Amino acid sequence: MPDPAFSRRGKRRFDDDEPTFAKRNRHRSALPALDAYGTVDGLPDGDRWSSWDQSAAGERGPRPYPDWLVTELAAADTELGILKTGKEADVFLLRRGVPGTGRSCLLAAKRYRDAGHRMFHRDSEYLEGRRVRESRASRAMASRTSAGREMIAALWANAEFSALSKLYLAGVPVPYPVQVLGTEVLLEFIGDPDGTAAPRLAETRPQGSELAGLWDQLVQALRTLAGHGLAHGDMSAYNLLVHHGRLVMIDLPQVIDVIAHPRGAEFLDRDAANVARWFSARGLGGIVPAAGDLPAPGDLPALLRQEARIG
Repeated sequence: MPDPAFSRRGKRRFDDDEPTFAKRNRHRSALPALDAYGTVDGLPDGDRWSSWDQSAAGERGPRPYPDWLVTELAAADTELGILKTGKEADVFLLRRGVPGTGRSCLLAAKRYRDAGHRMFHRDSEYLEGRRVRESRASRAMASRTSAGREMIAALWANAEFSALSKLYLAGVPVPYPVQVLGTEVLLEFIGDPDGTAAPRLAETRPQGSELAGLWDQLVQALRTLAGHGLAHGDMSAYNLLVHHGRLVMIDLPQVIDVIAHPRGAEFLDRDAANVARWFSARGLGGIVPAAGDLPAPGDLPALLRQEARIG
């Protein structure tokens, strides 16, 4: 059956991710220099002291912390612009650095929408099985009051952080989850040191061995995901980044437990069908036979079901 996200002419539905996204100027040669701050309150307007110490132990990324990550409490977060806008969250580029030392790192700050914005367009599907115990909170979320929508935003932020932490430890190619604080998730920035963000897979035009290599990486990532009983839940070429030949999976707040969720197998199949369609449209079917042990696009759903041990 065709994926309902697409019409017969291949047009995307109104509630699917947009094929383009805002990012920093790709031609910018360098970011502003990190320097000691000389303002009265210690920071320029719009900046903040590092929020690292505001997150509890369980709200920080897996140990050991990467060497590139700045964890010093004297660090400051400088906002450098927007990387991506979306219906549920916006992603900003931050530099966390210790003034006067030259030590810094780039982070992606994903901020889920507040109560004044439209929340997840398909949240009823993904919220199933994520009910909170406190009845008052459950009622507020179900009725979509302002407080309830704020709770949903925090729920998604924590869900994405937890999923990324688990997948990072499992070896799935995802950004390192730095920390979660309320409705903001701080992540490893996938891109170049000058602030140029890695493009989405949908923005690239890989061919031949490059296309086969990306397919191989994706199959391995999805097999690892399925082996842990999980599905991305919204997998597409718009939720994959390509950074110097490396595929990185993003946007995981809706990750699905395919065993516990009553429609888990359906989500697994949909993820497989979406990415298989994209690779097939770019000629992967003609490359796979010559590539040896690579599965054909049409074989991916059955392969993932087998990996997840579901019928």
